[in-house]
Amino acid sequence: MSQDQTVGELGEFALIYAIAQRLATATADRVPVGIGDDSAVVSAHGGNVVACLDMLTQGVHFRLDWSEAKDIGRKAAAQNLADIFAMGATPTALLVGLALPSSTLVSWVMGLADGLSEEAGLVGVSVVGGDIVRGDSIAISVTALGELGERTAILRSGAKAGDVVALAGRLGFAQAGLLMLSRGFRSPRVLVGAHRVPEPPYELVQLATHASSMIDISDGLVSDLGHIAKASDVSINIDTKSFEVPEPLAAAASAFNGDAIEWILTGGEDHAFAATFSNALDVPTGWTIIGTVSSGAPGVLVDGEPYSGTGWDHFSSN
Repeated sequence: MSQDQTVGELGEFALIYAIAQRLATATADRVPVGIGDDSAVVSAHGGNVVACLDMLTQGVHFRLDWSEAKDIGRKAAAQNLADIFAMGATPTALLVGLALPSSTLVSWVMGLADGLSEEAGLVGVSVVGGDIVRGDSIAISVTALGELGERTAILRSGAKAGDVVALAGRLGFAQAGLLMLSRGFRSPRVLVGAHRVPEPPYELVQLATHASSMIDISDGLVSDLGHIAKASDVSINIDTKSFEVPEPLAAAASAFNGDAIEWILTGGEDHAFAATFSNALDVPTGWTIIGTVSSGAPGVLVDGEPYSGTGWDHFSSN
């Protein structure tokens, strides 16, 4: 298998075998049967199975001239793992579907597999199966499975008046990185890297056992908290004074006439977590209180006022 061999030249089944050899071996306790049969077998210890699916398409979620295959693989895994953790569950396995042009280099696909495996390995899971088809452009579909055990799922509908809103992770970095890349820059690395590979705070989210509601911030803080507000029939107020603007964001905003607070409020794809807690004492170490929940018309206010900015919507003009 040479570096310049295409998937069309290698063939479907040889490609699947090569990918399988690249991925981490399933662990017997969590995945009794991994890649190689019609389906994988994934254990679920004493409770419900949690499942989610996300897609990434070439030209919308990633560009081959901006991101290496390994980065794209990590991003694809991270956004799904974040959704599992946002439910208060523990990830157990990933399934991956790929659409590839025949001209795609096998070495690119191996890099993608390495990225998927590396990100999944951060939380002790593996890719246990999937499918590959021919397509006009690259599309990646990842399904993540998780288990709750004896725990109750943390839903968007659990917020109540009197709760506090807290945040774990960074916001605005991926949005600033996208701006840098779109203007032809490849630095600063911390911002560009955030667009290429998100860094969900996996360790911090697992501490949020007393959260009344929680969400993975993929489309922007205001937009995603709006989902909690609507599902819980509450009003959420974000206090911008609670945000410390990191130096890289401040510097980029100054250099490009941008607004760092706006990036924090509306920037997507950082995959931080927002959650509500019944009181400040329940907020875990490492989380930051950024607002409050009250009764009223469902929606999100910023410093007590409606906010005009919006997050990402695939079918809007943004």
